[in-house]
Formats: sequence, structure tokens, C-alpha cells
Amino acid sequence: MRAPIPERVAARIARLRDAVTPARIAGKLARVLLAGFLLCHAALFLLVFFASLVLSRVNPPVTALMIYRRLTAQQKARPVTFVALRQIPQQARDMVVRLEDYGFYRHAGIDLGAIRDAYLINRSIGRAAVGGSTIPQQLARNLFLTPRKTYVRKYIEALAAVEMDLVLPKSRILELYLNCIEWGKGVYGIGAASAYYYGRGVGNLSVDQMRRLITIITNPLRYDVNTWYKSRQMAERYAYLVSKFPDPAAPPEAAPPEATPPPPG
Repeated sequence: MRAPIPERVAARIARLRDAVTPARIAGKLARVLLAGFLLCHAALFLLVFFASLVLSRVNPPVTALMIYRRLTAQQKARPVTFVALRQIPQQARDMVVRLEDYGFYRHAGIDLGAIRDAYLINRSIGRAAVGGSTIPQQLARNLFLTPRKTYVRKYIEALAAVEMDLVLPKSRILELYLNCIEWGKGVYGIGAASAYYYGRGVGNLSVDQMRRLITIITNPLRYDVNTWYKSRQMAERYAYLVSKFPDPAAPPEAAPPEATPPPPG
């Protein structure tokens, strides 16, 4: 015959049973997850804040994208020639803003409308193909993240972009962007791109050379200033720049007739 459980022990067992009910476990788990969520965001906030303060005065010698390309594709970065924003032609700056982030000077780091449209497009095709990223988002991705398209990366990228937009002036964000983004295999920044493709400084580029450099920003690993016309998307980008930034001194260099992209539709 089993001995009776002492009253004190029975009461303790009862309290333990009350403490481990599914509802209590779920509540504790939710609190732990919330604490972890807040802790991760606080760490991200501090990291981006201090990084932005440094970037307000220091030009980055290396970026996360450069490291990623070196580790995954063994691409060695060419020497980066940092070019001050005032030395980059105004037309080149305007071309970048027109194509990459039309609302750059109005939004606070992210464009919710562009993100919504990108989400709807990706959902309709079943994969993350369109990003809807602003210039601050693209800069955050180049500096701190990887180019792998995931919604987690997009979320972190958006948070970092908003904070960078609060800390850094628009002119500095644009300056960093033009000097950090990828322009080919191992080619980073508009200074290195100008030297690599045309053998000259940014200030000596023709209008059409600027058009071609800005055109290929969207996919510089697959296309360059001489092969952009093979991509329908890039052909449309180039045509848009021709219409918005005409060069009265010289007509645009035409693509080879046999390689001209087919008309829309």
C-alpha cells in the first residue's frame, strides 16, 4: 500500500502543476521572445547609430558587399577612388536619383509605396525578384548586409535606412552611395568605374558615358557599359535617361542594330 503524500508536498506539487499550465508556458515564452526581439533591435539601433556617426566623417575602406564577394566569388576589389560629391557632375547625381529613388529628397529613408508594390509583384511571381529599395536602403545593404534577397534582410535594411536618414544628411548618403555601390566585378564606386570603363575621372565623363554607367547599376555583374542593350530592362533605363538628359553636343551612341531590344509587348 502506497504511503500517503505529506500535505506540504502535495501543496507544492499542486503549485507546480498550476505553474506549468500551457497558458503560463505560452506567456513566459512570449515574454522571452519579446525580450529577445527588443534586445536585437536595441543592438541594431546602437550599431547603426555609431556606424552612422563614424560615416559622417570617415569614408569606409571596405564594405560588407566587398567582403561577401571576396568570400563567395573570390572577387578582389580594385582600388577604390573616393570622389567627393561636389566633384561628381550634377547630371550624374540627378540620373541616379531619377532611376534609383525618385523620392530620395522627400522620404525618411524608406518608400512604403515602393515596398508595397515590390511585395505584390514578388507574391504574384512566387519569388523575391523586386526590392523596391531606396538609396538609403541600398547603401545600408552595401555597407552592412549581403545581397541575398530575403524578407528578413529587407526588414533589417529598412530599419538601418531610416536610422541612417536621421543621422546623415541626404548629401552624405548620396556621396557614400555613389562611392560604395558595385559597378562590375571588383569595381566599387563611381571613381573606380569611370577609370575602369573609360580611363578618365568622373568630371571628364561625357553625358552619354554617365548615362551608361547609371544604366548598369541595377545588374553590373551581368552587363556593362557596352552590353547593356542586351537587357530589356536596361535598354528601358537608358532610353529614359536619353529622354530626360539629352546631350545637345552629341547624339547618343547607338546600340548595334542587330542587338536592339524588341519593342514592348
